[in-house]
Amino acid sequence: MNKNSEYGKKAHRFIPAGAHTYSRTDEVFPENAPKVIEKSKGVYTWDVDGNQYIDYGMACRSVTVGYNYERISNAAIRQIQNGNTATKASKIEVEAAEAMCNLFPWVDMVKFAKNGSTVTSAAVKLARAYTGKKYIARCREHAFFSYDDWFIGSTVMNAGIPQEIKDLTLQFSFNDINSVKTLFEQYKGEIAALIMEPCDTEEPIHNFLQEVQKLCTEYGVVYILDEMITGFRWDLQGACKYYNVEPDLVTFGKGMANGFSVAALGGKREIMDLGGLTPGKERVFLISTTHGAEMSSLGALVETINVYKELNVTAHIWDMGKRLVNGLNTIAKEYSLQDYFYIEGAACSPNLVICGKDKKASFEYRTVFLQEMIKEGILMPYIAIAYEHTEKEIDRTLEVARKAMKVYDDALNGDVNQFIEGNIIKPVFRKYN
Repeated sequence: MNKNSEYGKKAHRFIPAGAHTYSRTDEVFPENAPKVIEKSKGVYTWDVDGNQYIDYGMACRSVTVGYNYERISNAAIRQIQNGNTATKASKIEVEAAEAMCNLFPWVDMVKFAKNGSTVTSAAVKLARAYTGKKYIARCREHAFFSYDDWFIGSTVMNAGIPQEIKDLTLQFSFNDINSVKTLFEQYKGEIAALIMEPCDTEEPIHNFLQEVQKLCTEYGVVYILDEMITGFRWDLQGACKYYNVEPDLVTFGKGMANGFSVAALGGKREIMDLGGLTPGKERVFLISTTHGAEMSSLGALVETINVYKELNVTAHIWDMGKRLVNGLNTIAKEYSLQDYFYIEGAACSPNLVICGKDKKASFEYRTVFLQEMIKEGILMPYIAIAYEHTEKEIDRTLEVARKAMKVYDDALNGDVNQFIEGNIIKPVFRKYN
């Protein structure tokens, strides 16, 4: 891997951590993972040495149709040829906003940005301005909301953030309505917003989303649902439609433009318009970014919505997800490993759990399985199914998984360190390197 080595070294020389997203850095992958990607098409990706992989990372879950899907790419190119940006609001900017508001009944107004952190932080700011309160309640089990201080200060990776900021973010547990009510009582009249994903690795039970909504209404807390991952995957109208819940504010990103850089904050007019120009109201400096409404990305967004409607993309994602989940579970049972290797969460976004001898999730044993998959051309840091994953790719993946499962089984029955070829993968959020 001569070019991989060369470009990998350059990446670390010129970029802190070697990549612009921590979930793309070397230490969260096995040693034999490609260091640098040169191109991707459909659901295949090629590293700088020309090695080909079936990709299940799909650019941090942001590509839900397929890399360089021609209709969407061409829509973006047409907007580039229109100038790609403008001195005033562009035509496609208005059309994209209208498309989002028409698509989601609970979205009256929308603001676009380039990444998810911008819009979740904007939602928090709006909630504080709307309620006049300072605390934010966030779900402790959900991995990431923003790189801004209000969230990062509540993680173990909180260097550089004043204690005063850390203290303003509170935590509750998913599917534990009592933890929400206890928090609301303890900080009664002081919580501006509650933010969580509608679903992460665990699906909501006992009408949890609806019960939280009731509590937010009762206690005067702005209800924010982060659909960065679930939106455009669970359903074209997101997990809010799938689970039948309506938030006050909602955030989107990832797959909404099939990998093009766009994120969105949407919600009720009375909250969103605090960032507007209504006479007599105190101004809220909401989102104001030079490239937030870049025309190419918004062209891609509008065309992505059209593709989803015409091709029923989410139904295909669910179908292929079920095929992969059932196949992996069957292979695990063949090796009597169903208590050690299993899938959790929704089939459209399955979470792969790989355990050690104690039946607890293990980075060492996960490294063994993923490294064996990479050897056979399957790049699976996690599972993000896209429309262009077909039965062909799923079946090839299961064929490779059966071989990798044998090695994993051998590692469970021996010394796992003898099976790891290089580094053990690490989590993104950790106190020290």
